[in-house]
Amino acid sequence: MKVLVTGVNGQLGHDVMNELKKREHEAVGVDVEEMDITEEAKVGEVLRKVKPEAVVHCAAYTAVDRAEEEEELCRKINAEGTENIARVCGELDCKLLYLSTDYIFTGDGERPWEPEDGASPLNVYGQTKYEGELAVKKYLEKYFIVRISWVFGVNGSNFIKTMLRLGKENGAVKVVDDQIGSPTYTEDLAVLLVDMIESEKYGDYHASNEGICSWYEFAVEIFREAGMDVSVTPVDSSSFPAKAKRPKNSRMSKEKLVKNGFNKLPSWQDALHRYLKAINVN
Repeated sequence: MKVLVTGVNGQLGHDVMNELKKREHEAVGVDVEEMDITEEAKVGEVLRKVKPEAVVHCAAYTAVDRAEEEEELCRKINAEGTENIARVCGELDCKLLYLSTDYIFTGDGERPWEPEDGASPLNVYGQTKYEGELAVKKYLEKYFIVRISWVFGVNGSNFIKTMLRLGKENGAVKVVDDQIGSPTYTEDLAVLLVDMIESEKYGDYHASNEGICSWYEFAVEIFREAGMDVSVTPVDSSSFPAKAKRPKNSRMSKEKLVKNGFNKLPSWQDALHRYLKAINVN
């Protein structure tokens, strides 16, 4: 299958390309230099030339706090850029897999969010990613929308790398303990995403590694796995005033994956162990 992947310089795009090549698909990777998704004409030109059978759309504006000040740019990339891709995929009758986020939900309560739950984003980033979802549904029937959370991968910056750096520099960190969710290792996620585009089981899905934790519990496990003696103090979100409001409940139900014959991802602890090995920490 010929597959075009956007955002190949990011954590997820990098791993999706590797997984496609491993399975001997014809993978074409683009980033902003090859295809600026905000330029409608360029998107049309590249997609019509490549003629992919599927597009995995990983490119996004992800600076959550900065998005509050750069709303126009964030929307241009996440909503309008996605619409540019969806429109041409519809025209080419090509499958589209769009990566979305737990941030489209309010974060209220304690029950896991279902894929069909209504959206009510708390911040600009979440709102623009949701607008991207609506664009996908406007132009396509052959789509997968996959909402993910707390992403980490080898190729890029993430919470784990930040914790390792701060732990090394300071020997102590403070981490919020009132936001609950599930980490997602891009290497594990890439396997599922390629499974999806090889199928025709379209629709909305949630995907993350199994198990839930707070950011505090995640940090404690990072230092334990890395064999680092770092003091971790739990604090609530008000101790870290941020421009963008974060959801407190990012639990997401993944039962729909199983129902449709896909494998759930391994536990987040197992993923963390393998990740630290991959970046030569443990």
